[in-house]
Amino acid sequence: MSDSASIREDSVLDCDDCLSPAEAFAIVADETRLTILEALWESPDRPVPFSELRRRVGVDDSARFNYHLGKLRGQFVHKTDEGYDFRHAGEKVVRAVLAGTFNEDPVLPAFPAPGTCVSCDGPLEADYGDEKLTIACADCERVHAHEEFPPGGLQNRSTDALLSAFDQRVRHLHCLAADGVCPECGGTTSTELSRDTDPFELDVVVNHRCAQCAYEAVSPVGLVLLDESTVLGFLSSRGDDVCGTPFWRFSWVVGDDALTIVDDDPWRISVRIEHESDALVVELDETLACIDSRVEHLGEIA
Repeated sequence: MSDSASIREDSVLDCDDCLSPAEAFAIVADETRLTILEALWESPDRPVPFSELRRRVGVDDSARFNYHLGKLRGQFVHKTDEGYDFRHAGEKVVRAVLAGTFNEDPVLPAFPAPGTCVSCDGPLEADYGDEKLTIACADCERVHAHEEFPPGGLQNRSTDALLSAFDQRVRHLHCLAADGVCPECGGTTSTELSRDTDPFELDVVVNHRCAQCAYEAVSPVGLVLLDESTVLGFLSSRGDDVCGTPFWRFSWVVGDDALTIVDDDPWRISVRIEHESDALVVELDETLACIDSRVEHLGEIA
């Protein structure tokens, strides 16, 4: 039995009345039903009375409108004494449409990104395609960041604003995943270290995976430390703006030089974060928990 099946059997959720994925997608594939969800989303106040919702959708035939609304009830919308409102699945459908997930496939040619390459000191550039934003060296092509980003996030943003949003989104998603919560479905994520590091040129990476929806995110080990209090305290006390600096500009996040594999059975990783005359050495176990840390004064090291 798979891990995901085991988790579902032990779950508090009773799915006897749940729809299959095919049935759920068939319901919202109808144009009128999608229009109902969009009208509900655009309504300034919710719940929305039946007559007002029908007016917003623009369906004159009350029986026809009621038929399509009935198809959405239960899984995508619910009825209250005041009218109709979203269930979580209905909101997710509209958000996916607004994000461009279903109907957009934009491509952005390469444009400059702040920072320099950790390998050759060359300039960095970003490009967007296949719903992923990648930041890599223009000279040696080393990848510094590679993560999904919804197409809708490109709307009404300059390239600088896009990179800032990408930085914050990556931090947020990986922080959630590292805390055991899937950013996509809210299911349980596992976190492990792996030597399968593509597309990064690293000795080891962090792999977050959801047992329920198979969401997967791969990142350098250092990205986990951007939320570690010991690291935040060390850098902020020395004037480094950890939150305001894009994560790919920290060489100890995206490079290999600061990382030492002490052991891999079980995993034990050491990350060295240097700042002028001081260095913070953080040791992590296989769960990426900080098990030891110390500050070294570089001038005192032989």
